[in-house]
Amino acid sequence: MRTLVFLVVALLLAAVGLARADEQPGQITVTGTGVVETVPDMAVITLGVTQEAKEARAALSATSEAVGRVLDRLTELGIEARDMQTSDLSLSPVWSNRSSSTEPPAITGFQASNRVTVRVRDLARLGEILDTVVSDGANTFNGLEFSVKEPKPLRDQARAKAVADARDKAQQLAEAAGVTLGRIVSISELYSDPQPRPMMRMAAMAESMDVPVAGGEIGLSGTVTMVYEIRQ
Repeated sequence: MRTLVFLVVALLLAAVGLARADEQPGQITVTGTGVVETVPDMAVITLGVTQEAKEARAALSATSEAVGRVLDRLTELGIEARDMQTSDLSLSPVWSNRSSSTEPPAITGFQASNRVTVRVRDLARLGEILDTVVSDGANTFNGLEFSVKEPKPLRDQARAKAVADARDKAQQLAEAAGVTLGRIVSISELYSDPQPRPMMRMAAMAESMDVPVAGGEIGLSGTVTMVYEIRQ
C-alpha cells in the first residue's frame, strides 16, 4: 500500500512538471548594432627604435640612447610624460648567412629593439611630431590610430542605438510570426573601439618632411543581444 502511495505521488509530481514545462513561454533572441561617427581629436602612434651591434651590450646601449633622444624631443614638442610609454624591449642574435648546408650558423651580432607609444592630443601637430621623431632616431613605425579623448558619451549613444535596433528587429520578427513580445529576459553587450589606420614604415615617411595626416571620421559601435519572451 505504501509503495502504491509513493507511485501515485511521483506520477502527480511528474504531471505537474510537464504542465509547467508546457507553460514556459517561447523566446526571441535578437542582436542590434549602433554606430556613431565622429571626427577624432586624438591620435595614438606606436613607433620604435632598432639598432644592431657586434656586442649585445652595445646594441642595447645604442637603442636606449636613441629612445632617450626620441623621448626628449617629444617632451620638447609638448608631449606630457603621461602620454609616453616604452614597452617590448627585446634583444636577439643576428645570424650569418650560411654559404652551404654543412656550414654551422654563427652569431655575427645582436639586434636590440624598443617600442614607444605616444598619445598626441593636438592633431594639428601630428605631422610635425612624426617628422621630428624620424630625424631623432625612430626607425620603425608600428601603427597610427585615431581616437577621441572622451569616448563615453559616444559609446552611450552607440549603445542606445543598438538597443533600439534590437527592439525593432524583435518587433518585426514577432509581427511576422504572429506573436506578441513579452518581457525582456536578458541583455548582453559588446562594443568596439575605433579601428587603427594602415601602417607604414618610418623610413618612407622620412623622405618627405612635414607629413600630411588626415584623420577623417571614426566610428564607435555598440552591439547588444536581447532575449524576449513571446506570447501566442
